[in-house]
Amino acid sequence: MPICLHQLLSNRLKKSPDAVAVCHKDTSFSFEQLAGLVLQQAQALQAIHLKRQQRVAIYLPKQIETVSSFLAVSQAGGVFVPVNPVLKAPQVAHILNDCNVQILITSTSRLQGLAESLQDCPDLHSVILVDADQAELKLETLRVMGWREFTDQAGDALQPVGCIDTDMAAILYTSGSTGKPKGVVLSHRNIIAGAKSVSEYLQIGASDRLLAVLPFSFDYGLNQLTTALLTGATCVLMDYLLPRDVVNALAKYRITGLAAVPPLWAQLAELPWPEGINDHLRYMTNSGGKMPKAVLQKLRAKTPDSLFFLMYGLTEAFRSTYLPPDQIDIRPDSMGKAIPNAEIMVVREDGSPCAPHEPGELVHRGSLVSLGYWNDQAKTAERFKPAPGQLSGLPLTEIAVWSGDTVTMDEEGYLYFVGRKDDMIKTSGYRVSPSEIEEVIYASGLAREAAAIGIEHASLGQAVVVVVSVNADADFDSQALIDRCKAQLPNFMIPAKIEVLAELPRNPNGKIDRKLLSQQFAGLFQS
Repeated sequence: MPICLHQLLSNRLKKSPDAVAVCHKDTSFSFEQLAGLVLQQAQALQAIHLKRQQRVAIYLPKQIETVSSFLAVSQAGGVFVPVNPVLKAPQVAHILNDCNVQILITSTSRLQGLAESLQDCPDLHSVILVDADQAELKLETLRVMGWREFTDQAGDALQPVGCIDTDMAAILYTSGSTGKPKGVVLSHRNIIAGAKSVSEYLQIGASDRLLAVLPFSFDYGLNQLTTALLTGATCVLMDYLLPRDVVNALAKYRITGLAAVPPLWAQLAELPWPEGINDHLRYMTNSGGKMPKAVLQKLRAKTPDSLFFLMYGLTEAFRSTYLPPDQIDIRPDSMGKAIPNAEIMVVREDGSPCAPHEPGELVHRGSLVSLGYWNDQAKTAERFKPAPGQLSGLPLTEIAVWSGDTVTMDEEGYLYFVGRKDDMIKTSGYRVSPSEIEEVIYASGLAREAAAIGIEHASLGQAVVVVVSVNADADFDSQALIDRCKAQLPNFMIPAKIEVLAELPRNPNGKIDRKLLSQQFAGLFQS
């Protein structure tokens, strides 16, 4: 069985070398071709003095060099840091400095935008450009190499590197919704355990074709690649411009599995889907936020033979729960039960277990719990704390992830999301979950997207503001939407205002950026 990330590839190479591992646009790479590229890169990385556990950042869209770089860094003994390609120079420089990146793999155009910021990254010594044989751009303090110049460095043999499953494998930076992005440190064990768990309940096999539309800097996105490597499935790489591109890709590549977040699902639900998609799309998954029931209903109608899995996860522990498709109609509001090889608890502030239906904090324990936040003991101590209910005789304390999310559990063990502590709206003395209001907005059919936020208000504490986007040809009536809320929500949940934007802002992981919306409308009720 594989111990380290790159061994997912070497194990699969023995079983099916000619099978297609990765597709990008109109080019396919077999497991054997991918392994050859990975080995050459790993040798070249060692030749430019990559040391064990040093960090290598990959700042690229989804393409074959992105995939091979992750695996090559692992094989050479390093730690890969996927940088979301939508980030700009200041955010990229923050990541490079925060985890002391030594080598950056990127493209010529991206380097041009980064050049000035890189002068302030003292640990960085080499930049590798995947789209040029020889580097034309020279930087005063850095070695810049084109792809051929880099791969020509490869030696005759890879130097052996001691690697065990608890070693660092990757650092994923959170989207920074509560401040500067934090680097979540993943071990090889974390990544492989996540691939095994998800592929087990989704029943992913070698015949599957997974469409990777989410960024690899997002754990949910990275898992599309790792589950494919583990099972021998094909991973189809895609950076889409429009939601229509995703629907077209489903048909073109005969995709069997699609993972997305609620804002993308809301857009896909409004588009026509070719009938043939239903013949091959075996399953769909949602994570990164609660799926509105109205959106889910539309999606299931488009592909009635597909299974839909509602999931919940957090970067610090990757994935925590899933709801089996046969339970969606029975308990549509549930986020399910624990994924394989994880225990999920709902506890009070003192760590004691909550009673059924009593709101408490979700705590995750098991092999998916990451190694904490890079170089940040204070923030790590806030989120990574002793697991509740440990036996007093254990000499070492087991650490679990305390999610910061409020949930409830029913008598049968099914979990229900209430809200994030930092997203909850405090109005008129009540704590209100944004998702409860948004559910009504989506069900009305009057808005395409919706985000409920709390804005400072002199008498209410916070007033409920709902920001929506609507279809371009829609005759939008905000009062009709407020009337719908009045009919279905208590008075303290009714929006004080409805604001309309052409598009709701997204954070780098594709989720609606509530923090940015709160800043944008911060002065709405100031006199």
